[in-house]
Amino acid sequence: SDKMADIAKLDLYGLLEIDPSADEKTIKKAYRKKALTCHPDKNPDNPKAADLFHQLSKALEVLTDVAAKAAYDKVLRARKQTEIRNRHLDSKRKKFKDDLDAREQAAAAERTADITAARDLEAEIKRLREEGSRQLEQERELLRQQLAREKEAKGTAEASICQSNSTEVETPKLKVKWKSKKGDETNGGYSYDFLMSCFRKARFQYCTHLSYMYGDILNLLVSRKKNGSAVVEFSQQQAAVMAVQYEVGNPGNPLQLSWLSGKPEGQHPATPAAAAAPTPTSSSTVSDQDFENLVLMRMRQAQERKRLAEQMQAEDEE
Repeated sequence: SDKMADIAKLDLYGLLEIDPSADEKTIKKAYRKKALTCHPDKNPDNPKAADLFHQLSKALEVLTDVAAKAAYDKVLRARKQTEIRNRHLDSKRKKFKDDLDAREQAAAAERTADITAARDLEAEIKRLREEGSRQLEQERELLRQQLAREKEAKGTAEASICQSNSTEVETPKLKVKWKSKKGDETNGGYSYDFLMSCFRKARFQYCTHLSYMYGDILNLLVSRKKNGSAVVEFSQQQAAVMAVQYEVGNPGNPLQLSWLSGKPEGQHPATPAAAAAPTPTSSSTVSDQDFENLVLMRMRQAQERKRLAEQMQAEDEE
């Protein structure tokens, strides 16, 4: 009951900075935007970050459920009507003393309606708690994945500054497919972590007796609505070439890899031994011009990853 009263007092629309008429898609978009900036992991020095993130989660949980949203809107309307009535009473009380009894009766009726609406909201909140909010868990998982990718991408960018030259190339991206029936919760045996392990694990080439790895992964996007589909982005072209050449994933349900971008033209794929050899550079230091070009390249790569994520999201919604 106390939790219900706390939720009823919150301005859920104000927290998400949306209009009460916003649809579910707009509500989720606003939640992601606010949650990313208010997440406790990004605000370790702010003691109020956890409470704000919890309020945002409750806002998403209530406003994306039709019955719970309706109950909350009813409480909100009743509260606004009470505020309007009180202002009206304050301005007219001196002139209309004879109407005081009638107004008190009306106020009592409205309080009864408020209690009824609050009880309805409490029942909906209890139902959500018992059933579990699948949408909230999905949004939290997406948020965790995005925070992990941002942290990984930041570390990869810092580590690659001393190794990169000023030549700009398009980052290689591969379309990954496998067999998975619609509604299969295991997604054909392929999860985000399993796919990451497939493209990160070491390989052994028997002809040369050398071990090697594909390379750093800049991004991995797994379709949430379309089973058996993902996109992987490598930091180096050779890493993608070797993945296409060698990676099969689960032999019982092999992966099918195809190029989306960055495919080498007019070149034969290099062997893993050749890929492992470092490329000589004319200088061990990075010039100011090289650094400027590298920063611009990283910015364009970030824009490309954002465009790719939006494209996959659009395909999921179709």
